[in-house]
Amino acid sequence: MDRIRIVGGNKLNGTIPISGAKNAALPLMIAGLLSEQTLILDNVPRLADVAQLQRILGNHGVDITSVGKRPGDHQYQGQTLHISATDIIDTTAPYELVSRMRASFWVIAPLLARMHEAKVSLPGGCAIGTRPVDLLIMALEKLGADIAIDGGYVIAKAPGGLKGADIEFPKVTVSGTHVALMAATLAKGTTVITNAACEPEISDVADCLNKMGARISGAGTTRIVVEGVAKLHGARHTVLPDRIETGTYAMAVAMTGGDVQLSGARPELLQSALDVLTKAGADITVNNDGIRVARNGAGIGPVTVSTAPFPGFPTDLQAQLMALMACASGASQITETIFENRFMHVQELARFGARIRLDGETATIDGIARLRGAPVMATDLRASVSLVIAGLAAEGETMVNRVYHLDRGFERLEEKLSACGASIQRISD
Repeated sequence: MDRIRIVGGNKLNGTIPISGAKNAALPLMIAGLLSEQTLILDNVPRLADVAQLQRILGNHGVDITSVGKRPGDHQYQGQTLHISATDIIDTTAPYELVSRMRASFWVIAPLLARMHEAKVSLPGGCAIGTRPVDLLIMALEKLGADIAIDGGYVIAKAPGGLKGADIEFPKVTVSGTHVALMAATLAKGTTVITNAACEPEISDVADCLNKMGARISGAGTTRIVVEGVAKLHGARHTVLPDRIETGTYAMAVAMTGGDVQLSGARPELLQSALDVLTKAGADITVNNDGIRVARNGAGIGPVTVSTAPFPGFPTDLQAQLMALMACASGASQITETIFENRFMHVQELARFGARIRLDGETATIDGIARLRGAPVMATDLRASVSLVIAGLAAEGETMVNRVYHLDRGFERLEEKLSACGASIQRISD
């Protein structure tokens, strides 16, 4: 199994190109099931989760081709996928495929909307809490689906097709909003989704669906209106840049010092995180090519942060911020309000010498002058990259084990960092 070896202490200087957003690419690929015509997606990141979803969609009879580089493409340019779901040959998504990636459960929405039936395995366990699918099922039932759970599978039927409805989520849910949005596009009549998630990835999926002929308004706000249409056609869409990758590299620069251009980043997608970094002492400048992050000389200041749905501070950047605060001059507090069990990186950061106390969903971090390199274990996708950030600044050598978590969400991480002067390499056993 691959490991990543880091020798800390180097400042980062140079340019890091930001890849397409994983959290938009996955639902966009699933949306390809809604049309018998071809959906072309540009700027799709090369990630383990994307490859896994290609296998899952292939199981339904979807033909996916990846177009190679064209002249003038830079080395990190995302791939272009042609997704053709002309004939859906199977409406079952089996356990052995769905259990590896929770987002694959979302295929239930387009299968039900277009084929009027779906049999999808309940997703497997997830390292960060239960993340149940009850709100997704509730949304589909509101749209007229008849749903039963049998032998670990959700069996959904809508013999006459789905019908528009009012869907009010009792709490903000990104996955629930994605599922309701996709299902409602082909429902008869109008659907109103209230307390919808406002994440930029929701807006990106809605933009793509509208290009395919859907009639969606209000995406990016808490109230989305969908007027159902009889069918969708093909389209071409570019996946928006990954705000979590942007924030992660911005924190790595704040941690190590240096000066890095995050090429292609869009500041409006993560303004709350950039505000926190500015408060911590990073210099952040927005320019025509994205965002420039620098920290020269000044130390890292402590901050107090609670995670919140967009436009608040993202839960997916919480672990990275905790690594940064381990070297702040004073005590910081981070409160996790979105997922339970999302502090599994704490004991691994402690191996670097970080001083972190947990009280319920709040972590108090007493900053120290210098971390020390250590062998550590990645526990989930976002936690694993916090260990990389700590290792970049730690004295001596760090070995990050179980890096397959990183490959699920960060495209060519070690290449991008080493190009900016980090001493980081992948070791394949």
